[in-house]
Amino acid sequence: MKKLLSSIAACLFAATIVQAQEKHVVLISVDGLRPEFYMDPSWNMVNLRQGMQKGAYAEGVRGSFPTVTYPSHTTIISGVLPAKHGIYYNTPVEPLGITGKWFWYYKDIKVPTLWTAAKEAGLTTADVSWPVTVGAPIDYNLPEYVILPQGKGEKKDEIKAMYQESNPKTLFEEVQENAIGKFGDAYGATLDLYNSDQNKARMAAYLIRRYKPSFIAVHIALTDHFEHEEGRDGDKVRSAVVGADVAIKTIMDAVEMAGLQKNTTFIITGDHGFVDIHTQFNPNVMLAKAGLYDSEHKENWKVYFQASGGSAFLQLRDPKDKVTLNRVNKALDELPDGIKKLFHVLDKKQVAEAQGDPNAALALAAYRGVSFGATASGELLSAVKGGTHGYLPTDFKDIQTGFVAFGNGIRPGVVIPLMGQEDIAPLIARLLGLKLQTDGILYPGILAVKK
Repeated sequence: MKKLLSSIAACLFAATIVQAQEKHVVLISVDGLRPEFYMDPSWNMVNLRQGMQKGAYAEGVRGSFPTVTYPSHTTIISGVLPAKHGIYYNTPVEPLGITGKWFWYYKDIKVPTLWTAAKEAGLTTADVSWPVTVGAPIDYNLPEYVILPQGKGEKKDEIKAMYQESNPKTLFEEVQENAIGKFGDAYGATLDLYNSDQNKARMAAYLIRRYKPSFIAVHIALTDHFEHEEGRDGDKVRSAVVGADVAIKTIMDAVEMAGLQKNTTFIITGDHGFVDIHTQFNPNVMLAKAGLYDSEHKENWKVYFQASGGSAFLQLRDPKDKVTLNRVNKALDELPDGIKKLFHVLDKKQVAEAQGDPNAALALAAYRGVSFGATASGELLSAVKGGTHGYLPTDFKDIQTGFVAFGNGIRPGVVIPLMGQEDIAPLIARLLGLKLQTDGILYPGILAVKK
C-alpha cells in the first residue's frame, strides 16, 4: 500500500513539474494598431507601454498586400504572405454582385499554420474572433463569422453564427454563462459593438483560466471601426485605443489568476495602420465607360476590379485574354492626368514581387488620401471621409502596424526598427517548440539568453 501511495505521489509530483514547465503564448491582435499607440504616451495605452518597456517592440511592422484584415491575420498565423497562403482579400472576388461573404473558412488557407503545428504537437489551443478560423483545428474555437440575411428585412447575425460555429458546440453558451452574460434581444444580432473588445477579452480570460491553452489568439476590432469612421485621430479613436488597452489588461490578469504568468509570453500586434482619405476612385466605372463591364448584365463580365481599400486588383475571366487586358491598359492610359496622379499601376510581375494575388493581371496602388470603390456606376471620382487601409505596404509608413512582445523567453530592451508581418509566426513557433515552415525571420536577438 505504501508503495502504491508513493507511486501515486511521484506521478502527481511529476505532473506538477510538467505543468510548471509548460509554455504559453497569448497572441492579441488589435485591429488597426499603429506603432504610435504604444510609443507615444499621449495615446494612453498604459498597460501596453509597460509591456513594451519590459520587453521588445518594433517601431513598425510591414504588412501584407493588400494591408487588410483577413490576409494580414493569415500571414501572422502562417508566416507566409498572401500569394502563398491563399487569403488574398477580406472577401472573395464577386463580379456578379457583392454578397457580403468573407473568407471565414479555415479550409481556404493553402498552407500549414500555427494551429496545425500546435495540434500535431499535442498542444491545447483556443481563439476568440480570429479571422479565417471557422472549422479550424482549434480545441476551444470562437471564430469570427457572420450569418448573412436570407430574406427581406433580415439582418446579419453574429450571435447565431457564434452558437453555430463554436467548438465545442456549447462553448459560446459556456462563456456567456461564466464570463460575459447572456445576449438577449436588447443586443440585436451583434456582440454589442461598443463593448465588443471588452466582451471578447472576457471570453479569452475565461478560456485562459478554465482551459489553460498553450496558445490562444484573440482579435479585437473596435479601434479599426472608429478609425474608418473618424480617420487616424478623433475622440472615438482615442477612446477605442484606451479600451483595447483595458482589454489587454483583462487578458493579462487572467493569465496571472490562472497561475501561468511565469511561463507565458504576450505578443500584441495588429494587421495594418490607417490613412486619412478624401477621394475615392472607382475603377469599375472606368471599365463600364470603356465598354468592358456592364452592371446591367454582369453575367457577361470579362474583367473586373476587386477593390480593397487603398488598392484594386484586376481580375480577368479568362487569364489568357490579352485583348481585354490591352483595352484596360489603354483605358488607364487615357485617364485625365489629374486622375492618373492618384495611384500607380503594378503589372503582374510587380504584384508577384509584393506577394499579392497571383490571379490578378495588374493592380492599382493608391497614394495617401485616396481609396478605391467597387461600384461600376456613377462618377469616376467621389468624395469620402474617415480612414482606410489596404495600401501597398511599402508605399508609406502610415500603413505600418505594430508589435510588442514581453514575458517568458523575451529579452528586455530590444527595439526592431522594422520587421515583417511574416516574422511573427517563427517567433511563436520557437517559443512553443513547434515545427512550422515559414518565410519569416526568427530574430535571435529578441529571445532571452538562457542562463
